[in-house]
Amino acid sequence: MKKIILAAAAMLVVTFGIQAQDQVRLNPNHPDVYVVQKGDTLWDISGRFLTQPWFWPEIWQVNPQIENPHLIYPGDRLRLVYVDGQPQLQLERGPRAYRLTPAADGTSLSPQVRREAVGEAIPAIPLDAINAFLSRTRIVAPDAFRGTPYVVSGADQRILMGAGEKIYARGDFRVPLASYGIYRPGPVYVDPVTGETLGQQALDIATVDLLQLDPDRREDFSVATLGVARTSREIRLEDRLLPVEERSIAALFQPGAPPMPVDGVILGVEEGVTQIGKYDVVIVNRGEREGLQPGHVLAIYKRGAIVRDRIERDSVKLPDERAGVMMVFRTFEKMSLALVLEADRPLEVMDLARNP
Repeated sequence: MKKIILAAAAMLVVTFGIQAQDQVRLNPNHPDVYVVQKGDTLWDISGRFLTQPWFWPEIWQVNPQIENPHLIYPGDRLRLVYVDGQPQLQLERGPRAYRLTPAADGTSLSPQVRREAVGEAIPAIPLDAINAFLSRTRIVAPDAFRGTPYVVSGADQRILMGAGEKIYARGDFRVPLASYGIYRPGPVYVDPVTGETLGQQALDIATVDLLQLDPDRREDFSVATLGVARTSREIRLEDRLLPVEERSIAALFQPGAPPMPVDGVILGVEEGVTQIGKYDVVIVNRGEREGLQPGHVLAIYKRGAIVRDRIERDSVKLPDERAGVMMVFRTFEKMSLALVLEADRPLEVMDLARNP
């Protein structure tokens, strides 16, 4: 599994709309010392110390004398101290395994610290919840599937295909590639306020390798034989082929509030379900052009209902109510993918996405 590694660098997170009184607030039940456990995430640990976990960069104190101080490992101790009246978290490395190695002349043994692999550091968020999205789920232009090759059959004319099988696709292979991604066209998303078409979901299905092209092919239309190298879902007839996208989530990021105002909505959720809960992946109508970056934390609000005021005899909109928190983990030009980290009640498409 790919790892999203904690980059707990000390940096000031400037957040829109934070007033002087909105300083770092410690969790009333915070520990003075916490020993990092296997399975912890940065978000979990932040919540132990802070009521607002996205303020983590404000209290993280990097010790330059520690090797790889931006990484936190199971067994490390986090100690809460106060410097000039402000809370800070200091890192104390946990015990490291030692091994004996022969000296250069072979006459004696000397201890040597075992080096930890970066992959053993704790991740920022639960990785298994977004593993399917780490490099393959895409938001593409609405015309991206136009004229692309498509699956016409499996071996023995099967209509559902999986890994290790052979499939056949028909289309334009004048510039053949060694590998292709197979995608299923998903919804086309439109901004509910401006009416702008933002993009279309390309649902990841599989990766295939080109085995051969029909020798009797026409110049612009032929049948290709492909081997299925990997699947995330069963391949169906009419699924589309696109070039493999060499794009992955940044290896280093940390949770923090966006420095600019964000006023968006949840446009969709994977597999088209209507009810959204903790650890669901959602699609937001804000992206790179609005300044969103992986690691940005957004609050989720339920829209206030419209009720009738019987005394004034008019309609009143109730306040929008905060109902959850999500973290952006992948961005596109006009849209982003985010993981719901907290959900106080069932969420749904068209709920609001705002600054935390």
